[in-house]
Order: sequence, then C-alpha cells, then structure tokens
Amino acid sequence: MEPKAGFTPAVPRHATIQAPPSGAEERGGFRGGGHLSPREFKPGYDRRARMPSPKPKADVLLLHGDERFLIDEKARATLEGWRSELGSDFGFERLEGQGLNAARLQDAVLQAPFLDPYRVVAVTKEPAPRAESLAPALSEVPSSTRVLITIAGRLGGGNRLARAITAAGGIVEEMTHLKGRSLSEWAARRAIEHGLTPAIAAQVVRVTPPDLTIIDSELSKLAAYKASGSRLTAEVVTELLAGGREDEIFKLTDNLLPHPTPEALKIARGLSRGGMQPTSVAYRMARHIALVLEVRAKQERGESLSEVKSEMSEHPFVIQKAFDVARNADPDRLEAALRAIRDYEWEVKSGQIDPELGLDVLLTRL
Repeated sequence: MEPKAGFTPAVPRHATIQAPPSGAEERGGFRGGGHLSPREFKPGYDRRARMPSPKPKADVLLLHGDERFLIDEKARATLEGWRSELGSDFGFERLEGQGLNAARLQDAVLQAPFLDPYRVVAVTKEPAPRAESLAPALSEVPSSTRVLITIAGRLGGGNRLARAITAAGGIVEEMTHLKGRSLSEWAARRAIEHGLTPAIAAQVVRVTPPDLTIIDSELSKLAAYKASGSRLTAEVVTELLAGGREDEIFKLTDNLLPHPTPEALKIARGLSRGGMQPTSVAYRMARHIALVLEVRAKQERGESLSEVKSEMSEHPFVIQKAFDVARNADPDRLEAALRAIRDYEWEVKSGQIDPELGLDVLLTRL
C-alpha cells in the first residue's frame, strides 16, 4: 500500500542505521550507527574526539633570503630539535648544496629509517640559481622523513622549489636584512641573551655596520669583558667597539693581500693604539681572508661574479673587491694565514704574548 502524501514513517529508537555501500562515505553518507549532527561532516572533523583533527606537521622547511646569519641560526636550531629525537647517527644525512642533483636528493628523502623513528635530511647552501632543479625531488616526502633546505640567496615568488615544498605541506621562510627598528629590536633581544642591556645594544647598533654577524660578535665581546669582572661603562663600550673605524678597516684589508704592505702595518698599529683591541683587528683581518678564500673556491668551480654576488650576503662592493683579489690568491696561503691568526688569538688569550707586539709579528708572518 502506498503511503499518503506528507506521511513520515516512524523509526524505533533502538533501530540502527546500516553502513552505506562502498563509496557512500565519500558522497557524504553515514558511517556506523546513531545520529550524527551536520557539523560532523565538516572536512577534518574527528568524530571520536568531537573536535577538529590537528593539522599535519610540516616536516619540510626551506630557508632563503639575503640575511645569512638568520638563515644559519634558524637552520641550526631546527636541526638541533629534530636530531634530539634521533637515537643514532644513521638517521641524519647532510648534503652539500653545491653539485647536488634532484636524483640524489630524492634518494635520500625516500630512504626508510633504520634505527630511528624518522630520518633527517639537510641540504645546506644550495645556490639560488640552481634551486629549481631540486623541485622534482620533493614531489613525494614520506612522513618518516624531515627535510631542511637552506638557499644561498633569495628565491623569487614563483620558484618551482618553493612551490613544490608548499605543495608537500612544508614551510618556506625568507630571511631579509634587518633595518631600522627591526634591527634595533633584534639587537636588544640578542643583548639580553648575552646578559647585556638594551641600552648597550643601542650603542652597538649606532657605531656598527648593519651586519648581524658583526653586531653579534661585538655583543659577545662585550659580554666576555663583563664576565671577566670588569665594569662596562659607556666609555669602555666605546673603546671596545670596532664599528666606528670601518674606513680604516677597509684600508687595512685593501693592503692585506697577497701580502701585508707597510701601509697595512701602519694602519693596524693606528687601530690598536687608537682604542681598538688588537685581537679585534686580527678578527677583522680573518673575516676578510675567509671571504677571499670562499670566493676563490667559487671561482675554481667556474662561478661568475654575478653568481657569487647572488649567493653571498655581503655587500656587492665588498664581494667585487674580494673577487678581484681572489683571482691571484693562493688558497694554501690563505688557509695558513687563518691558522696564524687563530694561533695569535690563542697566545694572547692565554697570556703568552703582548697583544700589540704580537699583532706586529702576525702581520710579518702573513
């Protein structure tokens, strides 16, 4: 007998709703017995917990940009956190970006863990112009692998590698040069971490180039001075800081390679006797030599000046000068110079030599 129009059959309370045919769940059908409220059909809703399911954890991180210091700092902290959960060294694999191809990276990403809950794959300093070539390797990232990639330079908005990582549920972060208020706030936080005050940080920022590596080095030096038991007055801070003598520092580095000239010795003496610590002079020389050594290595790999500039965070003018010097530089001599500066600093800190006389001797050995 046909039911009358508008008639709704009664359903006993103890009745159950049968499971739908295969595929009905995807079409919005019921699953299991009992009554379900409409909100339980929202994507990502976990019926059992009656709360939204957690978002997937991003296990792929790409860091790029112009601020190398922030990139290295974030990468170091990320890897320390990931590696702290590993039980062996088998779960960690570091790949140098230079010369890396997509097939090699994909092989590392797809490997299954051996003795650890997951694998960690770190790609460091991948040149920005070559970053897109790695995109195919990230088409599939298993949940048992965590990937960190740092880029030497900045990637454009439509970069294929960045898009591939985003599609894989990962995170892309750009680290830009800090300026103005953001630089001052960063320096203040860094000073507090070193046990110093924001006022000291402001003084450092006023007389130091806007280079996070230099600012952090100056703060570390001031913190070490304070830790020795000495009092950090405004006058002492001014004497300890190296930033206000940048013109003379540039003149010194201009006369440093391939061998220090008499002018280099004269400038170094003027800096140390004018209030700058001799070890700080040596540190700035070491930074310049290390830069030239890095540029020389890139030249030997056939990289052009424009490629080197895109990969490094230093000012283009500084890189240009280092590129010119590096053409005629001997890598072995550069490495020997860095070792000599290291030995000098150790001898000064251990009280074996006088800082100023030792600096004169150091320049004759370079």
